[in-house]
Amino acid sequence: MLSKLIVAMTLRMPRWFVRWVSRRYVAGSTLKDAVAVMKRLESEGACFTIDVLGEEISSLDEAQFFLDEYVRVMNAIVENKFDANLSIKPTAFGLLIDKDKGMENIESLVRQAATHDMFVRLDMEDHRVTTETIQVVLDLHEKGLTNVGTVLQGRLHRTPDDIESVGVAIGSNADYRICKGIYLEPEEIAYTSRSDIREKTNEAIRKALEHGAYVGIASHDVPVVDYSLEVLKEFKMGPSIDDPRDNAGEPRNGKGPGYEFQMLLGVRGPMRRKLTKQGHRTRVYIPYGEKWYEYSIRRLQENPTIGLQIAKAFLMPWTNRP
Repeated sequence: MLSKLIVAMTLRMPRWFVRWVSRRYVAGSTLKDAVAVMKRLESEGACFTIDVLGEEISSLDEAQFFLDEYVRVMNAIVENKFDANLSIKPTAFGLLIDKDKGMENIESLVRQAATHDMFVRLDMEDHRVTTETIQVVLDLHEKGLTNVGTVLQGRLHRTPDDIESVGVAIGSNADYRICKGIYLEPEEIAYTSRSDIREKTNEAIRKALEHGAYVGIASHDVPVVDYSLEVLKEFKMGPSIDDPRDNAGEPRNGKGPGYEFQMLLGVRGPMRRKLTKQGHRTRVYIPYGEKWYEYSIRRLQENPTIGLQIAKAFLMPWTNRP
C-alpha cells in the first residue's frame, strides 16, 4: 500500500520531478547521453545492452525512425569499441500494425547487426505479443540469423512450455533473458503473488540452463541471484570455466560461459559490482530516448512496487549507487 501511494503521488508530480526520479534509470534523451554512461560504466567491467525508448507505435513511419536510430546505435558501439548489444521492442518496429512489415524491419536490423557479430535481444512486452515475439526469433533462426534471442518472463504460466518448444526448434542456439516480468498480467495467465513469481523465475532459470540455452539472469532480487549462483555451481558453471554442459553450443562472441547476469541501469549497482569482481559477466540495460517520460510513467503504472525503490533512492541514495 505504501509503495502504491508513493507511485500515485509521483504520477501527479511535475515533469521535472519524474525526470529527477528517472535520471538514474534512464541514460538520457540522446545517443550521446547513452555513450557517455557506457564510457563511465565500462571502467567497472560492465558490458551493455542498449534500448531506444519507445514501443507500440501508431504508424510505420515511426517504425522507420527506430530502424534508423538503431543503426546509429550500432555505429556508435563499433566506433567506441563497446562490449554491447541491442535490445528492441518488436512493437516499435510495427509488429502490431503490419506483421509482415514489422518482421521485415526486425530482420533488416538483425542482418545488419550480424555483419558486426552483434547480438539483438527482442524484449518481451505484454501477453498480446508473446507468441508473435517468440515466432520472430524462430523465423529468423530458420533463415540462418542466430544472433537473436528473446526474453521470457517467470511470471507467465506458459514460460516452461516456451523453453521446451524453443529448445526443440533451435536447440543450443536458444538464448534467453529470464526475468520476473514487469507487466501485471491477469491471474488467468500469470502468477501474481511475489513468492510464486520468484519461485517460477527460479524454475525458469534452472530449466533454461538444463536445456543448454545461453541464459541472461536478469534480476535484482537477492534470493533469485543467490539461487542462480547455487544452480550454476550445481552445473559446474562459473567464471573462467568453459561451459561444461554437453547440450550447450559453441562459445559465443560477446557472451559469457553459458550465462551472464543482467541488471537495469541504476539498480543494484553494489550487487553488480560484486558479481563482476567475482568474475561473472554482468550486463547493464541502458535505455535512452525522447520517450523517457512515457517510459518512466509506464513503469510506474505497470508495477507500483517501484514506489519503494523511489523512496529509497530519495531518502537513502548511498545504498544504491548506479
